[in-house]
Amino acid sequence: MSTSEFRLSVIIPVYNDARGLAECLGALKASASPGTEIIVVDDASTDETPSVAERFGVRLLRLMKNSGPAAARNHGARHANGELLFFVDADVIVAPQAFERVEEAFREQPDLAAVFGSYDARPRAKGTISQYRNLLHHFVHQNGHPDASTFWAGCGAIRRSVFEFIGGFDEKKFLRPSIEDIELGYRLRQSGYRILLDKTLQGTHLKCWNLYSLIRTDITCRAVPWSRLILETKNAPKDLNLTGGQKLSLVLVALACVFLAAAVVQPLYVSVTIAALFGVVFINRQLYLFFFRQKGILFASAGVLLHMLYYLYSGLSYLYAWAEFQLKRTAGVGAPVSPKY
Repeated sequence: MSTSEFRLSVIIPVYNDARGLAECLGALKASASPGTEIIVVDDASTDETPSVAERFGVRLLRLMKNSGPAAARNHGARHANGELLFFVDADVIVAPQAFERVEEAFREQPDLAAVFGSYDARPRAKGTISQYRNLLHHFVHQNGHPDASTFWAGCGAIRRSVFEFIGGFDEKKFLRPSIEDIELGYRLRQSGYRILLDKTLQGTHLKCWNLYSLIRTDITCRAVPWSRLILETKNAPKDLNLTGGQKLSLVLVALACVFLAAAVVQPLYVSVTIAALFGVVFINRQLYLFFFRQKGILFASAGVLLHMLYYLYSGLSYLYAWAEFQLKRTAGVGAPVSPKY
């Protein structure tokens, strides 16, 4: 392919995040080549977000009604001119070599349909919850299989022809931030396309988390819809958050909780709880050592507790989705059918 055929269109969906968008665009403008198109899709913001895009001189598209990032990305893709669509979240500051990494991946691998990266190990927000959440994402992606089974739109690119062929993001099903990128990745793989996890393609995440936002987002926007997707498609690839170790850890945390409750009647069950939790620590020892190397013993200890909590509510979320799925089948509604494209 010629250089012109690799022209990039960067698409940034944004809603009420003027500060994050300013940093995001500053990084993109500083490292983008002259032939790179940068498109900001404002999802009906009520703050000064649109004026930030105008100030940076990038292409601004505006949705009249808040429709979610899936619809915003699709809208940007429809108006883009590039052969490669590079999706970047407004709260991500991409590394200077990001454009080079994306173009190089597609140039060197003609059969590649999509590529995505990860957050780096330097999250901006300083709180323990924010550091934990962003470092967990970094670790999981950095230890994922390069031949990926899904897609991530926080910092990921896809060939325009492939994106159009599979129908883009499912904006009807995902009206708010959720697993729209994961679901798109499922369809890519089911259609026989190859996705690359490039661990050198990174960006700094700006988002600040607290315990409430962490749990609410993980359950309602991640765990429950992802569980539904797994049940609908009968596909749970053993990668990223779904490795065998992750699944076993979830079971062990569930057993620990059950035997801890049973210990009220039989105190000896406390030993079973302790053994199960030690099993979780052993399985996830590389992650916890990573926490320790990054931030020290106190942070690592907090990270272990938060990770145990993550397994607990993720397991409960899957049980909820499974029960919902079975009730629909029992009621004669039938298993939900994934949309066809």
